[in-house]
Amino acid sequence: MSPVFPMLTVLTMFYYICLRRRARTATRGEMMNNHRTIESNSRASPLNAEVVQYAKEVVDFSSHYGSENSMSYTMWNLAGVPNVFPSSGDFTQTAVFRTYGTWWDQCPSASLPFKRTPPNFQSQDYVELTFEQQVYPTAVHVLETYHPGAVIRILACSANPYSSSPPAEVRWEILWSERPTKVNASQARQFKPCIKQINFPTNLIRLEVNSSLLDYYTELDAVVLHGMKDKPVLSLKTSLIDMNDLEDDDYEEKDGCGMDNLNKKFSSAVLREGPNNGYFDKLPYELIQLILNHLTLPDLCRLAQTCKLLNQHCCDPLQYIHLNLQPYWAKLNDISLEFLQPRCTLVQWLNLSWTGNRGFISVAGFSRFLKVCGSELVRLELSCSHFLNETCLEVISEMCPNLQDLNLSSCDKLPPQAFIHIAKLCSLKRLVLYRTKVEQTALLSILNFCSELQHLSLGSCVMIEDYDVVASMIGAKCKKLRTLDLWRCKNITENGIAELASCCPLLEELDLGWCPTLQSSTGCFARLARQLPNLQKLFLTANRSVCDTDIEELASNCTRLQQLDILGTRMVSPASLRKLLESCKDLSLLDVSFCSQIDNRAVLELNASFPKVFIKKSFTQ
Repeated sequence: MSPVFPMLTVLTMFYYICLRRRARTATRGEMMNNHRTIESNSRASPLNAEVVQYAKEVVDFSSHYGSENSMSYTMWNLAGVPNVFPSSGDFTQTAVFRTYGTWWDQCPSASLPFKRTPPNFQSQDYVELTFEQQVYPTAVHVLETYHPGAVIRILACSANPYSSSPPAEVRWEILWSERPTKVNASQARQFKPCIKQINFPTNLIRLEVNSSLLDYYTELDAVVLHGMKDKPVLSLKTSLIDMNDLEDDDYEEKDGCGMDNLNKKFSSAVLREGPNNGYFDKLPYELIQLILNHLTLPDLCRLAQTCKLLNQHCCDPLQYIHLNLQPYWAKLNDISLEFLQPRCTLVQWLNLSWTGNRGFISVAGFSRFLKVCGSELVRLELSCSHFLNETCLEVISEMCPNLQDLNLSSCDKLPPQAFIHIAKLCSLKRLVLYRTKVEQTALLSILNFCSELQHLSLGSCVMIEDYDVVASMIGAKCKKLRTLDLWRCKNITENGIAELASCCPLLEELDLGWCPTLQSSTGCFARLARQLPNLQKLFLTANRSVCDTDIEELASNCTRLQQLDILGTRMVSPASLRKLLESCKDLSLLDVSFCSQIDNRAVLELNASFPKVFIKKSFTQ
């Protein structure tokens, strides 16, 4: 036998295991649906009447299309009875998330995905809703009024947000989940998934969505929770559940939330140590590391329990250079961080988005982790991490001297004074402050000291008083800036645009959507087109003053343009759009919704002439 044969045998066995695991994953959704359908046949006693209730309030969410100071297109529209349903179309009274499709993943500002993300975690956004009464859920209905199909996961929480005393334990349970699927119809529907029965009452429901397959923004109108005040008694039909189905369902639960017993999974006290480990002893250390690099984090934890050799490999800090903990937000806590700590001394990319809320992670626990594991950090994702306070940002600024990428998106509970500490991170290249309470003084200090910035998001930052001053500082200090998000900034004028256009020539992406103080008559949009020839994405959403002259300037000067949003303008004609499409060969997205001169006939004609361009035309019934 050749010396290469044992190694090939081991690799073949590993490949077979991977194929077997993939086959299990592929059929798990079907088995879970069968399991849940049987569970949904449970019956309550006649005395236990069903309670039907709409959401009382929206307590948390990751993003929304609307403004922080209005109700149009905001998540807060999900509270209460329906505003629109059963009507179909684009209505301002509904809840809309910030993105859809894959367009945002194709922009210059898009971040690279994390490795080792479990395949069953595909959530992009979420919203949490409270209800008046705690019930044992029997059904959750979602009223979708436009481009349905984004909801992929529904969870229930054991904590009562209206209780005066904190709970001893907070548990999240998945009621229903499915992979993203394409829904071809854009009309309204009442989404009624078959949910799993849980053993605790709840009045806190979480919807998680994935909009990557949608042709346009999804719009949600209301959420209805059905349930019993007393725990229902399962009928005899539940005995039909196959034990294999239960095993696979449990496996998915562990794969999605497998961090609760991290200390046990990494314990090596009872690991066997035989005379040899077969052919694994003959494999190079680096090859085993490469193989293990394909495992998810829970699988790595499980493998660490098999023998001391694999435990050594599974605990090697090289396995944790990229660490994505977002998929495990429902279980991740201080104990998890404590047991990960010795293995993360070389971590460079760390994703803690959505984690630590409702007391799961403390300031002390986060600080201890970063003091040991922050020295090599280059990228830190903390979107919607509401445990953060000023102390946390101070620790980040002191313990992470090499940090280049910081995401604080929707950390709206951070106090304004906390952001001043970011100015110490002089190596920053990407900073996301979307929906935060950063104030002008702190932001100016950040811009002054972080001159290496290439990507900056200030969308929906309502505490900034004068965006012209901010734009002037960006122009003076951030010469390398490539992308800038000023979505819904309330007071930037042509003066701020002039500073950006003349001082940031490398800009490839600029979002000026819903900026009401910009007027085309000042020449600001034409100036952008002439001075920023590298633009690939330009959003001028809801600016009614955009006109044919602006479009023609873009056609003449911005031939690399790929995405353009001019929703809501009254002064753009089909002729100027045709010039744009003829000049910009790379254009792939053009949103002309509610453009009064662009009717459906014009869209059909442009689509026929330029079939590779997705031309969006929203409607209201």
